[in-house]
Amino acid sequence: MILITGANGLVGRHVTNLLLQQGIPVAAVTRESQPPNGATAVTGDLFDPHWLAETLDTVEAIQISPRATGPGLPELLQLAHKHGVRRAVLLSATTVEHPAGEPRFAAQFKAAEDLVKDSGLDWTILRLADFAANALAWVPQLKAGDVIRGAYAGATTSPIHEADIAAIAVQALAGKAHTGSTLTLTGPEPLDQQEKVRIIGAALGRPLSFQELPPEQVRQAMLAQGLPEEVPARLLGSLADYAQTPGPTTQTVQDLLGRPAKTFADWSNDNTPAFR
Repeated sequence: MILITGANGLVGRHVTNLLLQQGIPVAAVTRESQPPNGATAVTGDLFDPHWLAETLDTVEAIQISPRATGPGLPELLQLAHKHGVRRAVLLSATTVEHPAGEPRFAAQFKAAEDLVKDSGLDWTILRLADFAANALAWVPQLKAGDVIRGAYAGATTSPIHEADIAAIAVQALAGKAHTGSTLTLTGPEPLDQQEKVRIIGAALGRPLSFQELPPEQVRQAMLAQGLPEEVPARLLGSLADYAQTPGPTTQTVQDLLGRPAKTFADWSNDNTPAFR
């Protein structure tokens, strides 16, 4: 059995479904009552993971989502090793190797990487670029009009489709590849925010545009929505740096999957219902 933390998240759901399609049983750790179809639900607080001990007796590998890299990660890894789990796949970030944004956030990912490497488990670390799905944050604006407003129009990344992340994670979780590897995964092409909006518009058949706003105005608007300080700090810090220096672009997805990485246009076409 494979244990997936954040099983209802963007990557976790894709990974769960791919494993189930291969006939591999999945224990889905989720705060929601309904896991992906066919998975066994496991609910609880990953900051205090002792409740997972019984489940871990039947687990061969574990995928660790970014949200599982908090204070409970050392105990989770200790329990996994004690109960015979063989492999761990950590979802990390490209900022560990290619700094962008406030250093404290990259330091959190680096600390999680070090814990996984020292856990006694076979490990694979996936350092992930900007998720294409981060564009879903624009849905409320698109439902109100044809203009996306935000900071740093020229911020440039190579956004990655969550399906590509999942396909490589499954290779590692199933024990077929990548043990002891740190892999930097990105989409195939660098795009700034204006280009992303244009591509979404093409998928929707709408002439969309991006209007740049002062960063502090965006920060205050996010805080007024009730978001914690960490959210605009993560977003705006990274965008500020990516407006100066584009994020990395690698060929790793194509090399590992034997096909081109999915483009942002592919992602936009896959997700048009969410924007309508």
